[in-house]
Amino acid sequence: MERRSQTAARLFDVRRIIGGLFVVYGVIVTIAGIFASDADIKKAQDININLWTGLGMLALGVFFLVWLRLSPTIPPPSAENAEAADGTGAAKED
Repeated sequence: MERRSQTAARLFDVRRIIGGLFVVYGVIVTIAGIFASDADIKKAQDININLWTGLGMLALGVFFLVWLRLSPTIPPPSAENAEAADGTGAAKED
């Protein structure tokens, strides 16, 4: 049961969602920047905005995913584990 809660905590970590979205959108925008026409680049004062923005998005997405990998989420202890940890083995009464 504890293994399932750890998996759920890692699955719904916001860093995974943000990192994944930035990587996907970064790839799309980078590809759009690679295949940009000269007219599109001329409109942006000779700066390939799609390419630079896509690379920035890729870098940010990879940063979030590496951060998630280096510092994984630790779920809070369940009620049964908390009771066992305080040594009484029984629920506390008010």
